[in-house]
Amino acid sequence: MNRAAYSCSANTISDDRPVLLANSPLHPGFDRENLSRYSDAIWDLGPAVFRENVRRCDTRIDFESADDPIIADVIREYLYARLNIDLPGYKTRVLPVNARRLFRYALRFFSFLKIEHGTCDLGRINQALLDRYAKALQTGRRPIIVAQLLTVIFDLYAYRQFLPTAGLRFEPWPGRTVSHVAGFRFAVEENRTPRIPETVITPLLAWSLKYVTLFAPDILAARSELTQLDERRAILVAEDAMVPRNERHARRRIRVVDYLNNRRRQGRGVPVWAVRIGRLYPAPPGAAAAPLINWQLLHQQAGLDSNIQKKPPLQPTADIPDLVTAAVNEIGVEVGGMDTPISGDPDTGQPWRPRFDARALVQEERMLQAACYIVCAYLTGMRDCEVQAMRVGCLSLTRSEDGVIERYRVRSITYKGKAAQGEHAEWITIAPVAAAISVLERLVAWSTARRGTETLWPVLDLGRARKNSVLTDIVAHLNEFRDHLNTRFGTEAAPIIPAGPSGAPWRITTRQFRRTIAWHIANRPFGTIAGMIQYKHASVAAFEGYAGSSRSGFRAAVEAERRLGQIEDILAYYDDRRAGVGLSGPAAARVGQALDGAAAELQPFSGMIADRGRLRILLANTARTLHVGVLADCFFDPATAVCLRHATASDQTTPMISLCEPTRCPNACITARHRPAWARTADNARALLKEKRLSELQRSVLAREVHRIETVLSDVDDQAGHQ
Repeated sequence: MNRAAYSCSANTISDDRPVLLANSPLHPGFDRENLSRYSDAIWDLGPAVFRENVRRCDTRIDFESADDPIIADVIREYLYARLNIDLPGYKTRVLPVNARRLFRYALRFFSFLKIEHGTCDLGRINQALLDRYAKALQTGRRPIIVAQLLTVIFDLYAYRQFLPTAGLRFEPWPGRTVSHVAGFRFAVEENRTPRIPETVITPLLAWSLKYVTLFAPDILAARSELTQLDERRAILVAEDAMVPRNERHARRRIRVVDYLNNRRRQGRGVPVWAVRIGRLYPAPPGAAAAPLINWQLLHQQAGLDSNIQKKPPLQPTADIPDLVTAAVNEIGVEVGGMDTPISGDPDTGQPWRPRFDARALVQEERMLQAACYIVCAYLTGMRDCEVQAMRVGCLSLTRSEDGVIERYRVRSITYKGKAAQGEHAEWITIAPVAAAISVLERLVAWSTARRGTETLWPVLDLGRARKNSVLTDIVAHLNEFRDHLNTRFGTEAAPIIPAGPSGAPWRITTRQFRRTIAWHIANRPFGTIAGMIQYKHASVAAFEGYAGSSRSGFRAAVEAERRLGQIEDILAYYDDRRAGVGLSGPAAARVGQALDGAAAELQPFSGMIADRGRLRILLANTARTLHVGVLADCFFDPATAVCLRHATASDQTTPMISLCEPTRCPNACITARHRPAWARTADNARALLKEKRLSELQRSVLAREVHRIETVLSDVDDQAGHQ
């Protein structure tokens, strides 16, 4: 909408105008006439919010929560302008998904005004009040957060001609930007989202893959069994309804007796619940507490639609509870009771869990969904909104022309930096992700069929679902999965997922997966995580085809993590150098000189403590050349790099790690961290020398290789001895 159109319409358009203009995108099939109106107490912007992971409450703006009609009116005026007005050179229209955040910011400011003067009198806003507000915000908040909160004040002035009531008539903090007022100085700094520690992500990913590959078939089979039991019960109940009451009760009693006799022949006990209201199943019969009979399963097996544990008088079924009690005393009990067999855990040789019951199945389905999320989010680098935008059928498989290489593609939507409805994108991924998606499609089939949706992330427990998709509840599910692994498979002394650095359980959030995988790819392409899932990618360029299209911005995230990782690694070099740890390899002298130079400039006196901030600056140039490797680290100088002699491209700007020759290249630096890889190489070569079928030439080449490796190992050990 242009300025002239708005200024003349502010007083002429009635308050029943839609909150969004006609050119605002809406969900397909939504009737624009049903949009919220300007004067509504609640604006529902959900039809214009396309992100899958947004809670419904975050798409609704409740003006009554302002508790002051004057404040509600001025915020309503402000939000309408921000949702519908573009100011070239200042701001474009805010996306509906962000409107509730602006509502909170505006409510905070106008509430402050009311507290200051006892009423929300916009005529009493002056620069002194704005200064007090800014000072109040700065207490306990980072400058970037203060800047976000102050944005509303600058908006009130910039949009003043579109805000007849709420517009600010004087320029706040003349000549200063919102960042300047907040004390925020933009700088490229480390992402504040914490990386998941390797001690946490390694078992978390391993057990997620275990759920997807080993446990999923049992969980899916149990759901199929339960569905068939419900269908069978419905048929039996319908048939029973056609016969007289006495015959109906007699049929049911016969089915219960047959079921108990069948359990007796199989050597299995009467099914009991594993848990009840959070406490473990009590001791078997003979103890103080009675067994928690799984009457639900008995109902399903016998085709009953009544509560048979009660004893209605003068009915043929009155003795069924006594029959069950007698069976418990004779054949005992079985936790769970469903027939689906439980697969063995190859690590223990034992079934991975007791048999299922309906409650345990719902929990394990939720844990399987969480495991699939971890595999998909971590191994693709997708954001949460991109993962939750995945639909049934999003996975496709293509082969190379020779039919050898398989490429799995995941279709979804990327939103960051895009229009409100996002953009379709593809991620090229690997087999574990494909397996997780295939499991998900089977897991959610029964839930999505009943809801008529196609999302891969529905709320699976239909009985307790208040919404269709997990949305932000996925964070709770992920942490429940962590606790479930420790409770089910670990011990207090040896938990499956160890505590974080603080000693408390590591709290998992969705953002951490993208940050963590980007860091591992950028800085530890040959680490334990890489070995587990077989990346076999040593550069960002190679990974670009694996982890997503450029639309998702993942390559930029990897590059940012690479820069931060280089600084961390060079600081580790510095600390080792100061501790007396030596270096070896052709680049050892050059690297040592750079480290010693920084130490001399930073610490002219032995008693001074290193300034880490200044140290980062002094070593920044050296850090930019550092690339971590398996056999050596490369302090890359393209003019002398041996690997580039084999390069076909003349503009190569990064080392070719796979062509590294650590004992010949002037850029290679070898440390004690590389020793295990060299030692394994030496052992392999010595093992080959024992082969009797080797020719003399082969034996001579291997002997020289062993001698070369032993020389490297000797140099590393000599440097270690100088500590």
